Amino acid sequence: MIQSLRLRLLLGAVLAIAFVLVLVGLGLSRLFSSYASDRHRSDLSAIIDQLAANIDLSGKEPRIAAEPSDPRFNLPAGGLYWQVIGEGQLIIRSRSLWDVELDVKTLRRGLYGFREAEGPNGAIIFVEERQVEIEMPEGARPFTILAAFDRQVIDDAISDYHGALTVMLLMTAGVLFAAAFMQIGIGLAPLSRLQSDVALVRAGLSDEVRGDGPTELKPLVSELNQLLKERETAIERARARASDLAHGLKTPLTVLLQLSDNLPQQERDLVRQQVDLIRQRADRQLQSARLGVEQMAHAGLASLTGKLVTVLSPVTAARHVVWNVNIDEHLTVDMDPADLAEALGNVLDNASRFASATIAVSARRHEQLIRVDVEDDGPGVAEGDLKQIVSRGVHLEPDNGTGLGLAITADVLAAYGGSISFAGSELGGLHVSLQLPASR
Repeated sequence: MIQSLRLRLLLGAVLAIAFVLVLVGLGLSRLFSSYASDRHRSDLSAIIDQLAANIDLSGKEPRIAAEPSDPRFNLPAGGLYWQVIGEGQLIIRSRSLWDVELDVKTLRRGLYGFREAEGPNGAIIFVEERQVEIEMPEGARPFTILAAFDRQVIDDAISDYHGALTVMLLMTAGVLFAAAFMQIGIGLAPLSRLQSDVALVRAGLSDEVRGDGPTELKPLVSELNQLLKERETAIERARARASDLAHGLKTPLTVLLQLSDNLPQQERDLVRQQVDLIRQRADRQLQSARLGVEQMAHAGLASLTGKLVTVLSPVTAARHVVWNVNIDEHLTVDMDPADLAEALGNVLDNASRFASATIAVSARRHEQLIRVDVEDDGPGVAEGDLKQIVSRGVHLEPDNGTGLGLAITADVLAAYGGSISFAGSELGGLHVSLQLPASR
């Protein structure tokens, strides 16, 4: 099934135009054939009338007092013929028939309503026949008058007409196809403008879709704007609930930390570790509350990465770790800057903790996605453990963190239609690839 609306409309226009032009062509062909046959039949009838009026019976033998003047009657196989038969015997015929005698009994039905016979040189001729009676003192005398012309004459006329008609119909089809294409383009242009308006809203550059399009699109624009308002309301509610949750957890966690001061060292450290874990998980839930509802923004990838590297550089400076960052400054990502900072920051932080001497960060665009590659020369991760990295609470270094960082990154990217993958790095450590939605 054709998915493109433009192709559907164009195909429908092509089929409709072709169907109509075929009908018009058949109708015009039939009309011309009828006109041509009627015109020749009229000419033959006039010849018969002239011959009937000029039959002279004053002598012993009937004769034609004045023959038709068309010069073709005097040329052998000239294309026009006549013959007069009286009382079953040939009386006289045109010189164009030469030695051919038309037999009324052998005439057969031909095209266009004519009778058909074989003329001079074996050519097919169309014949018109009429029975007339001429009144004489001794009584009426019957005569059969035949007038004919070469079938090739009408065939050539119809063939020439069909050639000219075909050229005209093809030119008409070309003009109509071009007009249909333009009409479809003009008709669908408001949809392209609507797409651009929605993209502006999605990018955070506009609050609503403009309603200055065609009347047919105004209900859709109204529904979109209503949806945006409801979405904005949902955002405010999510933020309010997140804020309430943050304030609701803050005080109990603070109390727990204060109470832990009265516990023995080992138990106090355990409580503090669990409280930190609760805080991180709470922060993640607060972050999730706004994920997917704040995607109407974009962030410059190079500048944000530069800021994160600046923040992490003091951590790696003591080990003399070198940061190699290669990101085009024009690359922008369709993500909230805070979400991008959290997702990318977790990966860079992980690399900064395990790298020995080098961390490489690069990015390139591929169609509608931007791939960010972060590699380090640290100890790396065994191939069998790569799939476990993003599991919540799973960390391959028991004394390093809570195991939520990369899991949070995976959740953030999934909310924006991105993804994260892991492999071994050519530098010897871990290679993390982030698939981010590129700005249009």
